[in-house]
Amino acid sequence: MLYTQLRAFHGVAAHGGFTAAAKVMNVGQPTLTSHVKSLQSDFDVELFHPRGRGVVLTDAGVTLFQLTRRIMDLEGEARDLLNAFGGYNVGELHVGAVGPYHATEMLSLFSEMFPDIKLSVAVGNSRKMVDLLLDYSVDVAVLAHVEDDPRIYAMPYSRHPVRLFVPKSHPFAKRRKVSISELEGQRMVFREKGSTTRLAFERALQDAQVSVVTVMEIGSREAVWMAVARGIGISVVSDIEFIPHPQIQMVEISDVEIYTTAHVNCLKERQDSHLVKAFFDVVLQIKATQDIALQA
Repeated sequence: MLYTQLRAFHGVAAHGGFTAAAKVMNVGQPTLTSHVKSLQSDFDVELFHPRGRGVVLTDAGVTLFQLTRRIMDLEGEARDLLNAFGGYNVGELHVGAVGPYHATEMLSLFSEMFPDIKLSVAVGNSRKMVDLLLDYSVDVAVLAHVEDDPRIYAMPYSRHPVRLFVPKSHPFAKRRKVSISELEGQRMVFREKGSTTRLAFERALQDAQVSVVTVMEIGSREAVWMAVARGIGISVVSDIEFIPHPQIQMVEISDVEIYTTAHVNCLKERQDSHLVKAFFDVVLQIKATQDIALQA
């Protein structure tokens, strides 16, 4: 009975209300309401507060939701395991990525090798992806740095230099390289503070004791590119993410080494999960192919 109550609670918590949860779970709303009320009554605890047409979690509800995420995730792993032993390559893998550039090749090969496994992809900055990994919302995450967290396993994938990109009207656009000292006082357009490329660049500026002027912070790559193309300022990009544009020029920084690294991450406790392991095997296959190409 407790498991049924927890499933009902999890559905309501995940979908923000009894009506929404009932539709997604294909369960009658009175049934969900009854299970949640019984759970609260049995343990004399309040898990939800009503808000408008939905609900919000109490402190107890937030903590319990963290546990039920793990329970539901383990249920999915058990199903995947049984399907695998039964000869069925089915299931769903949730992947987080800081951008499409690092993950596209992995996702493409994985989908080719396991066509019956559904891929769900979330994109955001590194901080958001780590949060999703830790609360079991994604199974694996492709990050542009190594997260210093003992709960997370990280496998190196690639390393990419950080470059400037400037509008064609900027004096730097006529040059292939500039020194970091020449960036003193430059007007910069940045992604939000959770951006790994920005963190790497600002760390290099600090080490070189160079100050720039942040004129704009924007939460999307596309908006940063538009701002630079319009001459609002200059910005930085990992070379793998640079897309040629008629109004933009990429410029190297000559005298410092600034780079981002791509790592494939999962929770250490989930390394042996059937689908997680399959994804890492695909990444290893890509790396092996790349190594052979470099040696040729």
